[in-house]
Amino acid sequence: MPIELNIKLTPIPGIPKHLPLLSPLGLLAPLAGTWQGHGFNQIFRPFFGGGSDNFLELNLTNETLEFTEIPGEIPNRGLLQADISLFGLTYLQQVADANVKGTDGTPAGIHIEPGIWVNVPATTNPSDPATVARMANIPHGTSLVAQGTAQVINGAPQFAVVDITPFSIGNPASKIRFPSQTLATPSQFRSPPGDIVGVTQAMVDNPNSVLAAALVGKTITSTTVIRISTSVTTQPVPSSGGGTSNIAFLDGAAGGPNAKTIEMDATFWISPFTDAGGGQGTLLQYSQLVLLNFGPLSWPHVSVATLVKQVVKAPKEIKEIKEFKPEIKENKSEIKEHKPEIKETKTEIKEHKPEIKELELPPQGIPIPDPAGRAGPAEAASTAGRPFITPDERPPVGEAALGKDPSKRSP
Repeated sequence: MPIELNIKLTPIPGIPKHLPLLSPLGLLAPLAGTWQGHGFNQIFRPFFGGGSDNFLELNLTNETLEFTEIPGEIPNRGLLQADISLFGLTYLQQVADANVKGTDGTPAGIHIEPGIWVNVPATTNPSDPATVARMANIPHGTSLVAQGTAQVINGAPQFAVVDITPFSIGNPASKIRFPSQTLATPSQFRSPPGDIVGVTQAMVDNPNSVLAAALVGKTITSTTVIRISTSVTTQPVPSSGGGTSNIAFLDGAAGGPNAKTIEMDATFWISPFTDAGGGQGTLLQYSQLVLLNFGPLSWPHVSVATLVKQVVKAPKEIKEIKEFKPEIKENKSEIKEHKPEIKETKTEIKEHKPEIKELELPPQGIPIPDPAGRAGPAEAASTAGRPFITPDERPPVGEAALGKDPSKRSP
């Protein structure tokens, strides 16, 4: 007896079209793509001999920053809590000096940095909210992990004042200003005037002023703010993790480090904008502070930039196809003109059909020549219905094929 199943199927409701699909990258998702723009870079670097232990380098910069989404999830195995999955992007940052040219006549490169950004879910061990993290590698011999949070705020970015003045290690309030920080004061321990065309005293006093100036004439209604640090003491989250690592040369030995990176703090702002002319786009701005320790001081190294997301252009091939359309259209008439000629050829083929039919082979089959030359025309007709080769016509095999008597085998 068949069993009757009383099953009621209820369709699963679809995803409402008005709800956006959330990216696993979270608030890092807008970073994907290529960004280009300009900025300002400042660094006190160690100076070996010559009456000073430091040299103030200033650069106006051109920058390209590329982000590529990592396909799929990145599983992290847990012991103290269940596994978590990260999602991220790789990036490549390339910075060149806008004033100084290299030997090939192009802007001299001053920085290149490959790395990864990841979106980290909330965890129970440690007990942290959702965070983001950046892993960076700097060719000078430093690697770092900086972690923090991302949020969306109303309105345009707000930039705090950032001070480049060095201070005693471990005591940011103990600042020591150097003559090189005043552009009006000539100094052999600062970038020469020809290399810093366009750099102003206001930029040296507060590099973040460059970011504020880039927003003039732009309307911004919301901003994604990402704050990260290698030090857990500078922000409430995460509760642990992060840090920097340097090669032995940077660490140095007796007498202190050569130039040790001890901390990095950075803020990124992603802002869709409308300019005064009605044009629209998206800005990526950042302000990054790196502390270098050498001698008895911590030396601020500040980099800022305003980049614009590049619009992906249609492939060149599509444009070429469009250009060939008129040519294709012109050839249509030529094809149409040849149609009567094709039609006339059809009649000619039809007239030759009886001639082709007469040339067909007779139904009795194909004559098979006799290997001994015995088959004549009459005999060939009689081969229908019998094997191609009769038993007595088979070629000799074995020793007989070699002209030997099979009855006289070799011992």
